Parts: sequence; C-alpha cells; structure tokens
Amino acid sequence: MHGLWRPRVLGAWKVPATGPLIFAVNHSHNIDGPMVMGVAPRPTHFLIKKEAFVGPLGAFLTGIGQLQVDRSSADRTAIARALGVLRAGGVLGIFPEGTRGEGDFASLRAGLAYFAVRSGAPIVPVAVLGSAERRGRLVGALPPLRSRIDVVFGEAFEAGEGDGRRTRRALDEATERIQKRLTAHLENARRLTGRSATLE
Repeated sequence: MHGLWRPRVLGAWKVPATGPLIFAVNHSHNIDGPMVMGVAPRPTHFLIKKEAFVGPLGAFLTGIGQLQVDRSSADRTAIARALGVLRAGGVLGIFPEGTRGEGDFASLRAGLAYFAVRSGAPIVPVAVLGSAERRGRLVGALPPLRSRIDVVFGEAFEAGEGDGRRTRRALDEATERIQKRLTAHLENARRLTGRSATLE
C-alpha cells in the first residue's frame, strides 16, 4: 500500500492493543479493505465475498487469514469462523453496508450488530477517504498511483446495552446506535482530513 499510494493514517493509537475487536469500515472502492489491512496496527481478518477467492488471489487471501463469505444466503461456516476470530482475541473487519457503494454508512445491514452483540467485542469505526475520488491514468480501476488516501480510526465503542440480549429488537437497536456512531465518525474524519462529502 505504501509503495503504490501515500496513505495517511490518523487515530491508530485509539485501537486497543489486545482483545477482540471489530473494524467497521466504509466501502467506496475495492482497495479499501487491502488499505486497512496494510496500515492497521493489528492483523485484520475481513469477511470477503466468495467471488474474490479465485485462482492465486484466492490462495493469497486464504493464506493471510481472510474469511470467505457467501452473500446469497446465511453462511453459517463464515459466521462461525468470524466468531472464532473474535473468541481468539483477534480483529474482524466488516463492511457494514454489505457491498461497495457511496461509503457513507447510510444503509447498514444487521451483520455488524449481530457479531458485536453476540461476541461482546467493541467496534472501532474506520473511514477510508480518497480511494474513490479520481481514477488512475494507468489503471482506471484504481486510484492514481502515489495519490493520498486517508485512513482514520475512531474511538472503540460497545454496540449492545451490556445485557447480552440477542433478540431482533436488540439487534435493531444496536444497528441504530452503530449507524449514528459510524456516521459521526465519518463526518469527523472528513473534517480532520479536509475532504468534503461531495468528493467521496
């Protein structure tokens, strides 16, 4: 990541050094996940769509501990592996919007709340800014080489009420709390980096 672009990392000191953790990352470009993996202060295991696990890339992703998920159904194997990462005290990376889009946390799916409430792991909001601003001239699908991409880590927070409830209502309430925290973090990250919402 540092060889191809110029990542600027802010707030990495806020990431707890030990214990289970969930990175909730906005998603506006394909390189957002690899960028977080490359600059995060702790090894991160992302839930990645199974379509990406093809050929040499698939072997590479598996080799570095990334988790394959079938988005067409409730993938029990992927869920068990993700919870296993958290039980072992690791870091699980999730794109809570479920797929690449505006990267503004506007439409959260329930998966993030489920993992946070079920495991009790705190969530660290992560904003990746600049990856979708412009297209590169050499490779149109990527940001321009040596362009600046900002990765901003926020304060860890608990998603649940601490009562261990995992009902549909508890998950809906947790999702609402999470969305407010992630949206506030994104707004703060834009202020810190000087990037306006219109550029993302």
